[in-house]
Amino acid sequence: MKTKLTRPKQKLIRPTIEEDARITAAARADQAAQPIEGTAHLRRVRGRPRAEMPRTMVSLRLEPDVLAALRATGRGWQTRVNALLRQAVQKKRV
Repeated sequence: MKTKLTRPKQKLIRPTIEEDARITAAARADQAAQPIEGTAHLRRVRGRPRAEMPRTMVSLRLEPDVLAALRATGRGWQTRVNALLRQAVQKKRV
């Protein structure tokens, strides 16, 4: 049986309007806390960068032994298959 862990209830103490005004004024007066100029255009970009040549998703049927051999080469096997196919295309073997 799992035991439920709870934190003791804590009451949030909000500052008065006057205290909030003093805190805000002190923060604005602090030179070390000033926003950096010229950073308004910066924003955080999440995820992977866009590829120059995005790949197309395809479905391909391979024999089990061929697929096992490719996967046995470890992580990145699909990238290596792409490189092998590219070499074949460039040598006009396809």
